[in-house]
Amino acid sequence: MLPFIYLSLNSIYIPPVQIQSRLLRLVALFLTIYSFALTFAPAARSRSWDVELSWSHWIGMLVWLIAAYFAHKQTNKYVIDADPYLLPASFLLAGWGLLTIWRLDEGFGFRQALWLAFCSGILIVGIKFPQNLDTLRNYKYIFLISGLSLTALTLVFGTNPGGNGPRLWLGCCGLYLQPSEPLKLLLVIYLSAFFADRIPIRTKLIPLLLPSILVTSLALVILLIQRDLGTASLFLFLYSAMAYMASGKRRFVLISGCLILTAALIGYFFVDIIRFRLAAWIDPWADPSGRSYQVIQSILAVANGGLFGRGPGMGSPGLVPVAHSDFIFTSISEETGLVGSIALLGILALVATRGFMISIRAASQFRRLLAAGVTTYFGAQSILIIGGNLRLLPLTGVTLPFVSYGGSSLLTSFVGLLLLIQISNEVDEEPIELLSPQAYLNIAKLIGVGFLSCALVNGWWADIRAEDLLARTDNPRRTIADRFVLRGSLLDRQNRSINITNGTPGSYTRRYLIPELSSVTGYTHPIYGQAGFEASLDLYLRGLKGNPTILIWWDHLLYGQPPTGLNFRLSIDLDIQKKADKLLGDHAGSLVLANAKTGEILAMASHPTYDANMLDSIGQTLPGLPGAPLVNRATQALYPIDEALYPIRNAAFGSTKPNDQEFINFLDKTGFYNTPDLYLPAATAMVKSSVVDLTASPVQLLSPVAAITNLGICPSLQIASAVETPEQGWVVLPLSEKPTQCLPANGAKLTAEALQKNGKPFWEYVASSSKKGQQVTWYLAGTLPNWSGTPLAVVLILEEISPSLIKTIGQEILLNAIEP
Repeated sequence: MLPFIYLSLNSIYIPPVQIQSRLLRLVALFLTIYSFALTFAPAARSRSWDVELSWSHWIGMLVWLIAAYFAHKQTNKYVIDADPYLLPASFLLAGWGLLTIWRLDEGFGFRQALWLAFCSGILIVGIKFPQNLDTLRNYKYIFLISGLSLTALTLVFGTNPGGNGPRLWLGCCGLYLQPSEPLKLLLVIYLSAFFADRIPIRTKLIPLLLPSILVTSLALVILLIQRDLGTASLFLFLYSAMAYMASGKRRFVLISGCLILTAALIGYFFVDIIRFRLAAWIDPWADPSGRSYQVIQSILAVANGGLFGRGPGMGSPGLVPVAHSDFIFTSISEETGLVGSIALLGILALVATRGFMISIRAASQFRRLLAAGVTTYFGAQSILIIGGNLRLLPLTGVTLPFVSYGGSSLLTSFVGLLLLIQISNEVDEEPIELLSPQAYLNIAKLIGVGFLSCALVNGWWADIRAEDLLARTDNPRRTIADRFVLRGSLLDRQNRSINITNGTPGSYTRRYLIPELSSVTGYTHPIYGQAGFEASLDLYLRGLKGNPTILIWWDHLLYGQPPTGLNFRLSIDLDIQKKADKLLGDHAGSLVLANAKTGEILAMASHPTYDANMLDSIGQTLPGLPGAPLVNRATQALYPIDEALYPIRNAAFGSTKPNDQEFINFLDKTGFYNTPDLYLPAATAMVKSSVVDLTASPVQLLSPVAAITNLGICPSLQIASAVETPEQGWVVLPLSEKPTQCLPANGAKLTAEALQKNGKPFWEYVASSSKKGQQVTWYLAGTLPNWSGTPLAVVLILEEISPSLIKTIGQEILLNAIEP
């Protein structure tokens, strides 16, 4: 049975032409679907059909279809035995790159389409003339000298189409050629012919290599003068790899590695651009908005793509500088995710694999070396630029073959493709003896390891580190998503708006209706990041927490965006809050008022404050303003408390006088040193060495103050109380801690009664302190334990010695809350 199956399988022969035809159809189907996705991306991004759809890239798709059709027809006619995988793989890369470039910039896309038509024409015409391989070999010196001369001319007549940067191009009037691109291929052709002519003679190693070393060195000198360091590095690697394959001597690869390391060290100390790029590679986080901006944004783009990408046209790849050229890999990675980027790497690896197979089976030494050299060029340059995008390697300015924008690069890639197709069509069933088979295999393995390393690092950024990276404040993609997706509102306890989002999809803006609360509720801003509740509750407000997992996944898959954000309710009462802010006025300090039984904070005021609506104009000056308006004094500021602890000490020990250590141990057991979990930035725990050194924030004093009103029970403080979910409605957040009996009930009652003044329904205590240059006045108060209404507790501090003023403010806020 098994022999029959084996014979049956072997009898199934699919001609190369048919394989190529089927693959090209699949490629055309993929690119057509991709084009439709780009067309409808504006509607998906805005979640509305009332937008202008994108159609112009179909011009590029039409150019691709015509070019692919005629290239396929020509190969079927003239190179029927050519490798059937090269043309579909190369045209897939070129088409994918063209649509990505068009999506990024319509002008660049149109130019790339013209270059694709021209390069395809070169390929179609070149396939007719298989004898051109012998012409290249016979006139190797003329071709190389011509390439070197054109490259040298850039030293005098060079220009840069972008206006700034290295002058590596020749041309004008919108037509430019970068001679260093075809020079790579010309060097490969020269070295292939040179080594092929001398290997049969079996001369000594030095005479064999010396002429080629001199020519390669000349090319390197020109490139170094141009400061085209990426191409220079590639030249060095190409020469070493070809010399190794021709001679079988491993020393060339080792020498190449040493030379590259030496050049990097010399450049680090003497060449600014090399030093900057190496520094950005070693520690990009040190200067994320400066010299490392490209690398950081590139990594963020990969992280933003995640596993499945944001979708064609749905990401923000344009945030990475030169996204259409040097960083086109990250553009594709952001919109197609890890799946798409691995597929892209797989296609490049397929081209490399087929190239080395063609080389091993080539009909002559020249064709073998030429196929191996072209393949090494494709593989090495791809790894060099992709590795730079992923911070696997230092960043260089080379292009991604077939994919990146640039006529010179695309022309070089298509000529290389033409050479591989012609060589594959001449493959012998019994190729000539391979002089150094291990050398070819080792270079192929090295290229394979490079692609595998890129895939692993890509997965590291896209999956393992993605969550941490996307949470960075210098990630502008969050802000872009906020312009298209409605952010949840912050509401008070009666569902009155505090922070809301206005506008329409694509122009949503955050509005802060209670500016005085800015130091508490915080802000979300494209430049200054996030603060306060806008930061700590961001996942809820952006819809990434609280929504069903399937909804989050579906919106990410369909729109590349989070779902609509969820509204969040705070325990703040806006009527009391506005009164507290009015009473504090221009005085520096803080006021916190809470329900003494439930721990719900009804008001939290911190002055001086700022207006989050004006961040565009005042954001840069805020950190340096006197009074530190960005600081939430209720949770972040620590003040000396000294005699402010009297009510707590009296409730705990009565007439007994505890020593400092006994009192500190008592405070520790009651959780006094713990920072309350209020979803707000808070000061760290206080010093426990002595009572004299004790410092506290108003919020830290609030719970034990409330315990005096609440018969010794310290409530668990809460200010972020509930979230409105689509499935369950309002869901109350659980308390971070359980209420505890932190003071004796009788002691708390007696203390409250002892501190009652003039028959008022509350107790109060005022204390002043002057420690370490800080002059403060504390006001602690609360309703009496037998009060029939809502039990209240208040902690108020002023950064001045003013007992009468603080008593007036404290009494008025308490009476206002008791009798609204």
